[in-house]
Amino acid sequence: MQFGVQFFPDVAPAEKSAQAYFTEALDLAEEADRLGFTHIRIVEHYFHYYGGYSPNPIVFLAAAAQRTQRARLVTGAVLPAFNHPLKLAGEIALLDAISRGRLDVGFARAFLPHEFRRFGRSPDESVARFREGIEQVDLLLTQQNVTHRGHFHTIENTTSLPRPTQHPRPKFYIAALATPESFEFAGRMGYSIMAIPLVASRMRPLLSAYRAAWRAAGHPGAGEIMLAFHLYCAPDGEEARAFACPLLDRYLASLVEAACDWLDGQTSRDYPGYDKVIAALRASNAAEQIANGAAWIGSPDEIAATIARLERDFGQFEHASLQVNFNTMAYEPALASMRLFAREVMPRSA
Repeated sequence: MQFGVQFFPDVAPAEKSAQAYFTEALDLAEEADRLGFTHIRIVEHYFHYYGGYSPNPIVFLAAAAQRTQRARLVTGAVLPAFNHPLKLAGEIALLDAISRGRLDVGFARAFLPHEFRRFGRSPDESVARFREGIEQVDLLLTQQNVTHRGHFHTIENTTSLPRPTQHPRPKFYIAALATPESFEFAGRMGYSIMAIPLVASRMRPLLSAYRAAWRAAGHPGAGEIMLAFHLYCAPDGEEARAFACPLLDRYLASLVEAACDWLDGQTSRDYPGYDKVIAALRASNAAEQIANGAAWIGSPDEIAATIARLERDFGQFEHASLQVNFNTMAYEPALASMRLFAREVMPRSA
C-alpha cells in the first residue's frame, strides 16, 4: 500500500486565514514528500467553510509542484459540473507540464446542493454533466482538432494547448461516495477510483462492484483504489484520541451542515438515498469513525492494526489518502503525527 496526504480545508476565516492555512499546507506537503508519502491531494469545493477555501485544486497543486520532487499531485477532485471542459483540459495539461508529469486527475460529480444552486445547475443533471465533461476533457487531452457536440457543451475543431506531458494523458480517477453506479462506471471505463469510507459498512460491496465492472470490461489487472482517512498518530493512543476526536467531530458537523439540504427535503434522481447517507453521518461521531476504521487516530500499533483489519474487511486497496490537518488542527501536531506515522507505521505496510 502507498500512503499520501490530503488537504481538505474545513476552517472559517475567523478561525484561520487562507494565507495561514495554505502556508501550513504547503510546508506539510514539502515534508510529506521528504518522508516518502507518495501523493499530495486537495479538493474542489465552494462558498461554505467545509472545503470552500479550495475552489481550484490546480492552483494549490501548482504551488505544491514547486515544493516537492517525487510525490504525485492529485486533484481530489475537479468538478465538471461547474467547469467548462475547454478550460479544464488546458489547466490540466498546464499543471502536468509544471509538475514534470506528476499529475493524476480525479473527477467528481459534486454532492452539495448549495453548490449546484449557486452555480445555477440542477442536481438532476449531475451524472450527465459529469460523464460528458470527462469524455470531452479526455478527447481534448488525447486528440487534436477535436469536434464534439454534447448536450451541455459543443467543441468545434479545437486543439487544446498545452499538450499533456504524460502520454496519452494523466491517469484519471473517479471520486465516488455512495452510489453503486459511480463505482461501476469507473470500473467499466478503466478509470481508477477514489472513495471515502465514512460509512464503512457500505464500502466492501461498492469496491467489489468496481473490481467486477473492471474485469467484465476486459481491462488488464484489477483496477486501482484510493481510500481517504483522517490521520492523527501519537505515541499514546488515549492522548491521540483526546486531542483529535473533538476536531473530527467538528469536521463531521460541518460536513452535515454543508450537505443539510439532503435532510431538509432536497431530492434528486442522481443522488438516491443521500438523505440516509447524510443522516448516518449526522448520527456518527469520532469514536464510531475510529472503531469502523474510517479514521486512523491512535498510537502507531493501533493504526497498524486498523490498516491490517481494513485490508481484510475491504480487500486490497492501493492507496490511502490521509487528512493530516483536519478542521482547526495546528501545524505542529499535524507535522509530528505525520512524521511518527512515516517512521513507525508506513514500513509495516510497504
